[in-house]
Amino acid sequence: MAKIAGRNPVTEAIRAGRPIDRILVQEGAGGAADRVKKLAKENGIPVEIVPKRDIDKLAAGENHQGIVAFASSHDYASVDDILAAADKKGEAPFIVVLDGIEDPHNLGAVLRSAECAGAHGVIIPKRNACGLTETVAKTSAGAVEYVPCARVTNIARTLEDLKERGIWVYACDMDGKTYYKQDMTGPCAIVIGAEGKGISRLVKEKCDFTVSMPLMGKIQSLNASNAACVLMYEIRRQRDEK
Repeated sequence: MAKIAGRNPVTEAIRAGRPIDRILVQEGAGGAADRVKKLAKENGIPVEIVPKRDIDKLAAGENHQGIVAFASSHDYASVDDILAAADKKGEAPFIVVLDGIEDPHNLGAVLRSAECAGAHGVIIPKRNACGLTETVAKTSAGAVEYVPCARVTNIARTLEDLKERGIWVYACDMDGKTYYKQDMTGPCAIVIGAEGKGISRLVKEKCDFTVSMPLMGKIQSLNASNAACVLMYEIRRQRDEK
């Protein structure tokens, strides 16, 4: 992930529309720093207030002026790009939605599975979640170059939009129908929750169905990327056998 240090470079990066994951601002910084924070808020970019020593360490000698931004290692797509990819293939949309995945290895693994299973794209939230970092790109084994990844402000609102476009939304959570008994052959989006926390209440309320996996051991959940992979290949199986 690229670092951008200094008030003017960060400001221009935002204005140019460069994908930025987050901005760190030094404690007590005002003036131009306040203007950067305002611009970041207008563009939906998370801002963290941190001690000066953290900024100094990250900037590694650069004149940071109390501000360091982290730019994505890869450009993001839009939800429309994902739907266009499905249309171009003449297929019903097949989308993976991640509700707050924070581990870059999990995101990279999901992208890799999505590419292999033929999903048309992945949707992630802008806040409280991992973005397209160098670790994600490496873990994806190159899939980040082929699978459109959209970053949205509000997952719940995005699900509403997908439903209005005729896409059925399936939450992967406990107390649902066993996943291989659920018909998922039509236009679909599967929602995978965050590590440890699962799917948020508001997001789950927007889903049409809940599917679960039988857990025969003592551990009560699968790793998020493993659960996503199982569901993606079940959708692949159902589509291929239709």
